[in-house]
Amino acid sequence: MRSIIYSQSGSPDVLQLVEREIPQPGPGEVRVHVAVSGVNPTDWKSRANGPLEFPEVTPNQDGAGTVDAVGEGVTTLVVGDRVWTYLSARNRPTGTAQEFTVLPVQRVVKLPNSTSFDIGATMGVPALTAHRALTVLEGGPARLHPGALDGRVVLVAGGAGAVGHAAIQLARWAGATVVTTISSDEKAALARSAGAHHIVNYRTEDAAAAITAIAPQGVDIVVEVSIVQNAELDAEIAGPRAVVSMYADDGGDTASIKVRPNMTKNIRYQFVLLYTMGDEAMANAVEDVTQALIAGVLPVGEKAGLPLVRFPLAKTAAAHQAVQDGVIGKVLIDVAE
Repeated sequence: MRSIIYSQSGSPDVLQLVEREIPQPGPGEVRVHVAVSGVNPTDWKSRANGPLEFPEVTPNQDGAGTVDAVGEGVTTLVVGDRVWTYLSARNRPTGTAQEFTVLPVQRVVKLPNSTSFDIGATMGVPALTAHRALTVLEGGPARLHPGALDGRVVLVAGGAGAVGHAAIQLARWAGATVVTTISSDEKAALARSAGAHHIVNYRTEDAAAAITAIAPQGVDIVVEVSIVQNAELDAEIAGPRAVVSMYADDGGDTASIKVRPNMTKNIRYQFVLLYTMGDEAMANAVEDVTQALIAGVLPVGEKAGLPLVRFPLAKTAAAHQAVQDGVIGKVLIDVAE
């Protein structure tokens, strides 16, 4: 099989296309014939920063394809099932940037018949992270479904990114009023296509005034991509006992948060990282995202607010560089020939 590997951390140049033996699934594992691999910031950061857990690593956490072999004891999936995968390279040497990958059955999820591999390959990191960010509000729901967020206001910072896109879609599906901040007309159009009810351009508007006019009682949940840049804004627009769910360190790795404005409102700050969010939260997220897929509320593509930027497997280095450079949209690698 064709496989992308690297044996030292560094720039995208460390990625090599090689031929490897097709792996065999062990007990409790399945083998997936990968159709599409999704690239996320966590993939290039793992590649760039190391240290490597294994002598040779195949990158990319997310993917979609077809089960073509199952190991002993696997009963929930059968050969021929269309699936999406998550945490494919977590504590494992082989992610989805190769034609076949072997995974624990728990990290492989059936795709609804009407769901494309492109959608499946975008679900892992973005959708599961967005679910976690939306379900940590004090007194709020731990699960998402229609009506779960009725009466709540959700602010998605950076609604044109992959996590922001999923957060808009999931929050709207669950009944929230969704506000998003963007920095350009192009990104505003994408956020609108994703389903945001209100869009605020923080470069041309007084963001705090605009958001307060939309939600005079304050925002309940902030899905935050850059607490470094937005700490003051979040404290101003948040409602009593709101939560700021921080899933990235865009803009820097150290934030300054004023005590009194946050204390007065009993604001909660929740860090969100997919890898350590816990088995129960992960299982809830996988189940709810699957229901959202069945409902057809997580489309991708430019008309749905998330342009797809495609690369062949041999150009995985260019795909990683595109994500690293902040390309607008979701980067996908076409693995199957």
